[in-house]
Amino acid sequence: MAYILNIETSTTNCSVALSQNGIVVGIKEDNNLEYSHAERLHVYIDEVLKVAKISIDQLDAIAVSKGPGSYTGLRIGVSAAKGLSYALNIPLISVPTLEALAHQIEIPKGAIVAMLDARRMEVYSAIYDANYNETRATEAEVLTPDSYQELLKSSIVYFVGNGVAKTKDLITHKNAQFIENKLPSAKQMCALSYRKFKSNTFEDVAYFEPYYLKDFIAIPSKK
Repeated sequence: MAYILNIETSTTNCSVALSQNGIVVGIKEDNNLEYSHAERLHVYIDEVLKVAKISIDQLDAIAVSKGPGSYTGLRIGVSAAKGLSYALNIPLISVPTLEALAHQIEIPKGAIVAMLDARRMEVYSAIYDANYNETRATEAEVLTPDSYQELLKSSIVYFVGNGVAKTKDLITHKNAQFIENKLPSAKQMCALSYRKFKSNTFEDVAYFEPYYLKDFIAIPSKK
C-alpha cells in the first residue's frame, strides 16, 4: 500500500491530492486568479491528510507537477515537495504538467494537444495520441493560423488547457475540438505518480529543479 501526496501549482489552480495505490482518496484545490499558492498550499496539505485520517509520517512519496507553467507557482510547489521529501526521507516523484493535463479528457481516436498559456500569443504545448503516448515533446511556441494544420488534416485534434482561449480564435479547422475550462490538477497526477513509484523512478532531491522551459523575465516596475 502506497500513499503519495501529489502537488500541482503550475497555474492559478492550487491543487493537492492524496492517493492510495494510484487512487484518489482526498483532494483539495482552488483556482484563485491571485496565485495564492504560498498561503494555501500547506493548509491544503494538512486538510487532505486530515480528511483521509492519514498522518504525514505514513506517506510513502511526494509527487510534484514539474512544469512547464508559472515560474512562481512551480517554484512554490517544487520547494514544498522537496522540503517534505527531505524531511520525511521519502522519494520525490516528478510528473510532467502537460501529460497530467492531457489525462483530463478521454478520446476514442485522434490527438490531444495539451497547452498552457505562456502570455502574448505563446503557449507551452505537447501532443499525445488517444493512449496518452507523447507524439511531440513539450515546446514553447508562438500560435499562428497555420499552427497544427498538418495534424488537423489527418485527424480530429482536441485542444485542452488554458491556452485554448487564444487558440480557438486562430484555428478554425473543422477537425479542431476545443475543451475549455481545464487546468492541471493533482487528481490526474495520482495514477501517473504511482506508476513512477512502482518503477522506482525518483528525482534527486538535492538537484531537482522545475521545468520552466523559458527563462523568467522580471517586468520592471513603473515609477
